Amino acid sequence: MELNTNWLARLAEYHPSRPAVLWRGRWVSYAELYQRAERAAGSLAGLGIQKGDRVGVLSLNHLGYLELYFAAPLLGFIPTLFNHRLSETELQGLLEYTGPKVLFYGEDFAALARRLHPSPLPLEALQTLPKGPLLPYQAALEDTALILFTGGTTGLPKGALIPYRQLLVNAFQTSLSWGLRPEDRYILATPMFHAALNALATPLLYLGGSLLIQEKFDPAEYLRWVSEHQVSLLFLVPTMYQMLAQHPDFATANLQSVRWAISGGAPCPAPVREAFKAKQVRFKQGYGLTEAGVNCFTLELDEAEQFPESVGRPMPHLWARLVDANGQEADEGELWLSGPVVMAGYYGRPHDTAAALVEQGGRTWLRTGDLAQRDEDGRYYIVGRAKEMFISGGENVYPIEIERALYDHPAVLECAVVGVPDARWGEVGLAAIVLKSPTSEEELRAFLKSRLAGYKVPKHFFFTTELPKSGPGKILKSILAARFRGEHA
Repeated sequence: MELNTNWLARLAEYHPSRPAVLWRGRWVSYAELYQRAERAAGSLAGLGIQKGDRVGVLSLNHLGYLELYFAAPLLGFIPTLFNHRLSETELQGLLEYTGPKVLFYGEDFAALARRLHPSPLPLEALQTLPKGPLLPYQAALEDTALILFTGGTTGLPKGALIPYRQLLVNAFQTSLSWGLRPEDRYILATPMFHAALNALATPLLYLGGSLLIQEKFDPAEYLRWVSEHQVSLLFLVPTMYQMLAQHPDFATANLQSVRWAISGGAPCPAPVREAFKAKQVRFKQGYGLTEAGVNCFTLELDEAEQFPESVGRPMPHLWARLVDANGQEADEGELWLSGPVVMAGYYGRPHDTAAALVEQGGRTWLRTGDLAQRDEDGRYYIVGRAKEMFISGGENVYPIEIERALYDHPAVLECAVVGVPDARWGEVGLAAIVLKSPTSEEELRAFLKSRLAGYKVPKHFFFTTELPKSGPGKILKSILAARFRGEHA
C-alpha cells in the first residue's frame, strides 16, 4: 500500500491562497506554508542532513515546528522535539540519548541551546541558510516521521518512534469520526513538543482547516482569539480549561463560534465542564497517548453529554481490549490497543519496546498502562493508571474516582490522590489539594464520606498552593508519591 506522505504539496495546489496558520499576527497560506517547508528542507540539505538524522527542536510553540514537520518527508530526517520545561541536566540526557545532528532553538532558549549542543541554530535560520540540492525522495509509511518523548514521570523519558502511517491514519479517522470541517479553526496552545502536532493540527490541516499558533498559553489572549477569529474547536488539557473558566474575562467571553470542546491528557473535572456548558459550549472527553497517536476513541456529542465520564468507543481503525491481572479479557482491566496508529517502538530502547508491544493473536498490542472499564454498550471509561491504583485493606482503590468526588466540592481548585503506606491497611490515600476558597480537612472528609465507601476516603490531606505538572499540563503524581510515601510510611 502506498500513501502520499508529502500531502501538504497537494493541498498547496488545491487551495494555495487559503489561510493555513496564523503566526504572530499574520496568516500563512497553504502555498506559503509548503514553500517554507521546501525552503527548510533546502537549508537542512545544505547542512548535510540525510535520511535518519535526528534534527532537534527546543522552543516555545513556533511556526518552525511546522516547517520541519513538513520538510521531513522531503529529506527523510527525523524531527526530535524536546520539552523546554525540563532541567538542563534532563535535556542533556535526552540529547545524549538521541544524538541530534543539529539543534534548532526558539529565541528564549539561545543560551541553553549553546550549552547543550555544539552547533545550535535559531529556528528562523530554516529560511535563510544556504540551500543544498533536494533529490527526489518519497518517505515510506513505516519511516519515522517524529520522535516524541513520553511523559517521563519515572526516569528519563523514552523517545516514541512515530511512523508516517500513524500520522496519516490519525488524520483520516479523526477528520471522519470527530466530524471536522474545512472551515474549522483551532488554537494550537498545548505544547508543540508533545502530541499537539498529531492530535488536531495534522487532521485539521489535512482537511484544509486553519490553525492559530499561540506561542505560550495565555487565557486572556486565548478567549479573545476565539471571538476575533471565530474559532470553532477547542482542544486543551483540563488545567488549561480550568484557567480559562477562572479568568475574569470568561464571564463576558463570546464563545458562540465554538462547535465543541474536547479535553485530553486527563479527565476534566465536572465543575469545569459545567462552566463551559453554561456558555453553551458542548464538551466531550478524549483519550489518547503518544504511543498510539493520538486520538483513540470517539463519541457523538449527544452521547458524550449523556455519559460525560466516557471517552467513547475505539476509532474505526483501532482495536481495544481490557486485560485483567491474570491475562484474561474482562470488562475491567489494563487497556491494550492495536492498529496502524500504534508506534513502531522506542528509540534505542529494545527492552522497553518489548515490554510495551505484545504479539498476541496475530496482532501487535500496545500495553497502555491505563486501567479502563467497558459498559454493556461498548463505551470505555478510563479509571486511572495501573501504577496509580492502590490496595487498601484488600480493596482496589482508583484515585481518579476520589478526585472526581473532590472536584465536586466548591472549595477545591485542583487535586491529586496517591496511595501511601499504612501499617494497618497496607496502603491508604493521600489527597494533595489546591483550594480556591477556605475549607478544612474535616469538611472534605465528611463530604467524601457522603459520596464514597469509607475505605476510599483518604486518610491524609495535604493543602498546597500548586501541584507539580509536566510540560503538557498533566499533574505529576509520581513526584507526589515519591515525596509522601516516605513521610507517611
